[in-house]
Amino acid sequence: MLFFDSSAYRKSSSHSLCAKSSNMFGAPFLLLQVCFLFTLSEAKLSIIQPEAAAKDFNVSNIPNAGTCSYTAIITTSCSSTRYTRDQISISFGDAYGNQDKKEKKKKLKSETLDDAADSPTTEKKSKKESKHKKRKASDDEDRSETSSEMGEPVNVKPPKSEEKSKKKSKKAKVEPEEEEEKPKEDPNAVSKFRISAPLRAKLKENGIESLFPIQAMTFDTILDGLDLVGRARTGQGKTLAFVLPVLESLTNGPAKAFRKTGYGRPPTVIVLLPTRELAKQVFADFEAYGGAVGLAACCVYGGSPYGAQESKLRRGVDIVIGTPGRIKDHIERGNIDLSTLKVRILDEADEMLRMGFVDDVELILGKVKDVSKVQTLLFSATLPSWVKGISSRFLKPDKKTVDLVGNEKMKASTNVRHIVLPCSSSARSQLIPDIIRCYSSGGRTIIFTETKEAASGLAEALPGARALHGDIQQGQREVTLAGFRSGKFLTLVATNVAARGLDINDVQLIIQCEPPRDVEDYIHRSGRTGRAGNSGVAVMLYDPRRSNFSKIERESGVKFEHISAPQPLDIAKAVGQDAAEMITKISDSVIPAFKSVAEELLNTSGLSAVDLLAKALAKAAGYTEIKKRSLLSSMENHVTVLLEAGKPVYSPSFAFGVLRRFLPEEKVESVKGMALTADGNGAVFDVAAEDLDLFLAGQENAANVSITVLKSLPDLQEKESRNTRFGGGGRFGRGGGGGFRNDRYSNNRSGGGGGGGGRGRGNRW
Repeated sequence: MLFFDSSAYRKSSSHSLCAKSSNMFGAPFLLLQVCFLFTLSEAKLSIIQPEAAAKDFNVSNIPNAGTCSYTAIITTSCSSTRYTRDQISISFGDAYGNQDKKEKKKKLKSETLDDAADSPTTEKKSKKESKHKKRKASDDEDRSETSSEMGEPVNVKPPKSEEKSKKKSKKAKVEPEEEEEKPKEDPNAVSKFRISAPLRAKLKENGIESLFPIQAMTFDTILDGLDLVGRARTGQGKTLAFVLPVLESLTNGPAKAFRKTGYGRPPTVIVLLPTRELAKQVFADFEAYGGAVGLAACCVYGGSPYGAQESKLRRGVDIVIGTPGRIKDHIERGNIDLSTLKVRILDEADEMLRMGFVDDVELILGKVKDVSKVQTLLFSATLPSWVKGISSRFLKPDKKTVDLVGNEKMKASTNVRHIVLPCSSSARSQLIPDIIRCYSSGGRTIIFTETKEAASGLAEALPGARALHGDIQQGQREVTLAGFRSGKFLTLVATNVAARGLDINDVQLIIQCEPPRDVEDYIHRSGRTGRAGNSGVAVMLYDPRRSNFSKIERESGVKFEHISAPQPLDIAKAVGQDAAEMITKISDSVIPAFKSVAEELLNTSGLSAVDLLAKALAKAAGYTEIKKRSLLSSMENHVTVLLEAGKPVYSPSFAFGVLRRFLPEEKVESVKGMALTADGNGAVFDVAAEDLDLFLAGQENAANVSITVLKSLPDLQEKESRNTRFGGGGRFGRGGGGGFRNDRYSNNRSGGGGGGGGRGRGNRW
C-alpha cells in the first residue's frame, strides 16, 4: 500500500503515479491508496487501462467516507505479474486550478448534497455517480498509451477537440462488434492473388470471383517459377490452375524477361494434352484470358490440315497447345522452335500414358537439354508409375507437390450420385430414355459405350441424340460438340474419346452402358458431371448375371446405390411434372376456343375431370400406355418372378425341371435371364407379361412350389462366363452381389459382388 501527500503537488496542474502489481493471497493485485489534504470532491482520479490489460484487470474505486483519502484497488485473474508500470497509471489533477470557478461549484454541490442527504434517492444517486466515474475511466482509456508513458498531463476538463475524439473513439468501439457479424472474407477471392486488372476483369466477366482450391494452392508456386506436380479430382478446375499464373508470369512475372516479341517469334509456353477436344478447350481458355493481356495462342491437333496451323506458327505465337503426336510432327517439320521455351505443361498426364503417347511425350520433353532453364508443370488426376517417372526425370529436384486427393480412397467426384442398374444389352434402347426422363432434370446427358458401333447404333435409336467417336470426321465432331454445348440437342453418345477433360456446362447425367474395363475410365467418365461444385448423377448399366463391378467400387472408393429400372410410377412422376408445367404456361387466351369441346368431353366421356386431365398430361408427356418392365433385365412387357420349391435350388437346370412339372415346354423355353438367389433357396427369372397369369395358375398344380411377382430384387449369385471379358472362375460363383431396391431414390445398398477375371480388348475407339 502506497501513501502520498498531495500537498507537495499543489502547484502543479496534474501529476502521474505509476506502480507495479504484486502477488498477495495467491492472486496478483495492485492496491494504491492516494491521500489528499483537500476534499474528495475536488480530487479527480482516473485509471488508464490499455486494451491488452483490459480483459485481465478489474478496477474498483472505494471512497473512504469521513477521510481525505481515496483508494483504488486493481485486481487481476492472471497467474503472473507481467503487467508493468508502463501498463497501469494513476493520475490526479490539482484541485486548485481555476479556483474562482470551482468555489461557486463547491457551494452548489454542498447545497445539493445537504438536500439529498435526507432524500430516499440518495442511494440511487450515489450509484449513478459511481457509474459516471466508471464511464469516465473508460473514456480515459481511449487516450493514447504513449502520452501516458511520456507523463503528458491529462486535463480535468478536456477541450472540445478531445471531446470529439472521445466520441469518435466510442464509435470505433462499436464498429468492431458490427464487423464481427459480417461474413468473413473469402481467402480464395481473386483480389487476394497477384492477378492483374485485365485478368480480374475477364474473370469477373465470366462470373468468377474466387479460385478453386487447386487454383489457390498452386497460384503463387507457378507464378514464382517453381516446378509443380498437381493432383486433384476430375472437375476441380485444373485448367485455370495453370492458365492464370502462366499468363501473369509472361506479362508481369519471371518469364516476361525471356518472352520474345514480334513477327515469327517462337513460343515461350507449350501445353501437351491427350485429346483434340481437351486441347481445344484449354486453347479456348488461353485465347480468352491471354487475349486480355495481349498474348497469342495456337492450337494444333491431328485430324485437321497442317496448312492453317503452320501459317499461324510462322507468324509467331506465345503459347502452343496441342496433342503430343501433332506437336511432334511440327517439331520435326521445323515449325516449332523450343530453343526459347520457358514453361512446359503436361495436363492429364495419366491419360496420355493410357492412350499410348509415352514415346511422343518423352521426345518432346527431351528437346530441352537443361531442365534448370525451363519450368515444368504436371497435372494429373492419378499418378501411375510412368507419371512419377516423368516427374523425377524432367522436373527439378526442388519441385512442389499439391495433392488434393492424397491417400483418400474416394477418387471419383464427391458431388456425383453413383448408381448401378441391371439391364440386358437388348433392353438398353428401351431403358435409357426413361433413365434420362427420371434423372437428367432437363439438363444434358452423355452416354458412354465401349465401341464405336454401339455408339452409332444407340444414337440412331434415341430421339434427338448424336454420336461422337473416332470414326467421325474432325469437322463433324466439332459441329457436334458445338451443338451439344449450345443446347441444340441434349443427348450425346460417345466412346472414351469424349471422356477426359471436357468441361461442358449443365451435364446433369452420365450413363455408362456397361462397366468399363479400367477403374480410371469410370472415374473420368463419371467426372463429366458434378463439375465446378455442381451436383450430378452417374448411372452404370450392367448384366446382373455376368457383370462384376466390385473392382470399380473397391478401387475408386465409390459406394454404389443399387436401384432397379424406372417403373411406371417413377416415370409418371418425372414426366408428369414437366407436362403439368408445360400446360400451365399455355396462354389463357386459348381457353374460350377449346372450352366448349372440353365441356362436351367431360359430359360424354364418363370420366371425372381429374381422370381426363391425367390422360391429357400423359399425352403431353408422350405416353399413351404404361408398359410393365422387368426388374432383372429392364425389358419392357416382362415381369420378374421368384421361384421357390421348398428345398435348395442348386442350379438353373433344377429350376427349369421344376417349371416343366406344371408348364408347357414352349412356355418354359420362353423364360429369360434365369439367375439363382444368393441364399440358394430360389431362382429369379423374367416371363412375358401376357404369360404371367399362366405361371401363377400353374403353381397350384405342383406341390411345395411357389411363384411370386417381385417388387425388388433379392441378392443374386453372380454368373461368370469363361469366354467373356468378365472372364475367369467357375460357372457360378457366390459373390454377394445384386441386392437392389425398386426405389430409385433409396440410398440403401445390399449385396456386394464377387471377383472378376480376365480382360479382353474390343474395338474401343
